[in-house]
Amino acid sequence: MFNFFLILFLICVLAILHTYLFYPLGLMLFSKKSKALTVYHCHDVMPQVTILMAVYNEENVLNEKIQSVINTGYPFDKLLFLIGSDASTDKTNQIIKSWSIKYPFIHLHEFAARTGKAGIINELVKLSNTDLLILTDANVIFTKDTIINLIRHFANSRVGQVCSNIIKVSESHKGISQQEKNYMAIENKIKLYESLTWNVVMGAEGGCNAIRKKNYAVVPPNFCVDDFYISMNVIEQGMEIVFEKDAVCFEDAPSLSSVEFSRKVRISTGNFQNLFRYKKMLFTFWKGASFAFLSHKVLRWLTPFLLLICFFTSVALSFYCKIFIFIALLQLIGCLSPIFKTELKYFKTISHFYLMNLALLTGFFKYLSGVETNIWQPTKRNV
Repeated sequence: MFNFFLILFLICVLAILHTYLFYPLGLMLFSKKSKALTVYHCHDVMPQVTILMAVYNEENVLNEKIQSVINTGYPFDKLLFLIGSDASTDKTNQIIKSWSIKYPFIHLHEFAARTGKAGIINELVKLSNTDLLILTDANVIFTKDTIINLIRHFANSRVGQVCSNIIKVSESHKGISQQEKNYMAIENKIKLYESLTWNVVMGAEGGCNAIRKKNYAVVPPNFCVDDFYISMNVIEQGMEIVFEKDAVCFEDAPSLSSVEFSRKVRISTGNFQNLFRYKKMLFTFWKGASFAFLSHKVLRWLTPFLLLICFFTSVALSFYCKIFIFIALLQLIGCLSPIFKTELKYFKTISHFYLMNLALLTGFFKYLSGVETNIWQPTKRNV
């Protein structure tokens, strides 16, 4: 029995280390650093593009968002901007209407009842009349070259989706903003090297990505994480996904752990929906896309269960009391750091790790209880 608990403990530790350490390091050390690309060039005639955005009570960020789209300089006659307002009750609709007067390519579509982001995007896709779509969020601000760097990859007929490089920004180091910025920076590097190595990315960020209309999959009702669902369908269709590091966007980083925890619970619920939707991919784990799915996503989603097994097996392995004390100490730091609001960097990092895994665990039980709606509330914007 002792050997059984020891082996179980070591398997769980190795699984956690693989998803958080070995897999990212392996990609960064051994993957291709670049590859020849078939892209549109500055002298080429650029294709028509439709930008799709669902909004709910986004009056605080809408002006900056729309202005950033205009400032990209993408030809207005090649651009259509469809904005679906999900029964907004603030000045969102008035702001969009005022912009549409000056820029006719901007169109507001008002939804009388709350529909949810996925439902709105599904409807906007039907209204689009271009082969290429850009899906984006109101608080993700474009830079001058965002659109052109996303679209240029569609000169390659094998590319079905292109991910932007979303950089988290914050004027404050308080709360969890720095941890979120660091996490996103690491995630972007992993996705870049996945793109270079496997020609896929494990989930385009819904905040900004481009996709061929024919490769867009209608998101089922009550699916919480639409962006990952869409990306996995692109992979299922045998198409490539590119991560474009020069398609830079900026998004405000959350600072309140309570607000971010609620968002991560919703995302975690959707993660388990996607896990069971695409579980068949795990049966071919030796293939690049399947190995990336297992290593980057599935093992990470299972980490809270692996941590619990590590804790209880370390109790059974009381002979290794130092291991038990170390694990217990990490968990104690993770629990107490938010309560005492410590600003010590390493304590906050440990706390953030446990916060994410507690959200995953909570999301799992929400998934088991059934998802009634995917209608969302936007997180508090740091503006």
